[in-house]
Amino acid sequence: MSSNRNTAFAAAFAGMVSVQSGAAFAKSLFPLVGSEGVAALRLGISSLVLIAVFRPWHLNLRQLGISWRTMLAYGITLALMNLLIYRAFAYIPVSIAISIEVMGPLLAALVSSRKKTDLVWIALAALGMVWLAIGDVHGEIDIRGVLFALAAALFWGIYVIVGREASGGGGRTVAVGMAIAALIAVPLGVSQAGRALLAPHVLFVGFGVAVLSSMLPFLLDIYAMRRLPARVFGVLLSGSPAVSAIAGWLVLHETLTITQCVGIGCVMAACAGCALFSRQQTDG
Repeated sequence: MSSNRNTAFAAAFAGMVSVQSGAAFAKSLFPLVGSEGVAALRLGISSLVLIAVFRPWHLNLRQLGISWRTMLAYGITLALMNLLIYRAFAYIPVSIAISIEVMGPLLAALVSSRKKTDLVWIALAALGMVWLAIGDVHGEIDIRGVLFALAAALFWGIYVIVGREASGGGGRTVAVGMAIAALIAVPLGVSQAGRALLAPHVLFVGFGVAVLSSMLPFLLDIYAMRRLPARVFGVLLSGSPAVSAIAGWLVLHETLTITQCVGIGCVMAACAGCALFSRQQTDG
């Protein structure tokens, strides 16, 4: 039992590292194809692979009690979440964008919890945002990036809610949602980057981004979520901003001030506290 728990913990951690590494490599393609081009590569390639693996044409939404309206909302939200966070990456460091974006699922969890003690996590997250702003001593944080990250946070929060409704079909509903997202993102990416998307280097890195950011973490998260309590999984994922900071430093040579690191720490503590304490009653 302990061995299974340790393996699940390792899988969840590997999935988080995979996602944040994929984000850093995705940004490295921005000079070649732009943020929309990278989103198109990630969602387009991911949708093709997921469709081939899960064969969603066998999916019976009516039998599962899932409406097409829910599936459309799921796919559209997935597309906007990716397009907006990649646009945020174009203006601000990856770690800061991720720190802002995690506010979406955090607030979604707090709204569903409605416990007075959750005000502590809201205050801690707000304090983290203040420290991130104070730490911008060189004026490197572009307000456009902050706004795009906030918009991505909004759609991530919606994604968490809609995703629960669409989760009944497992991998097949994910494949359908990814295909819908690709139908939105790919035309935008083609209009921005054109034939540059077909360059061998771009396709190679784009495939790596799709694997790291979508396919691999999906499989790892599914394995981990079946074996870990929700609060443990949530606490682990609260480390995303720190992992993204390390990935941004290693891949993109992005640096942060000590004050900004304190801000990221506050955001991580807010997410961890919310996951650990707000869900204790539902997890048992």
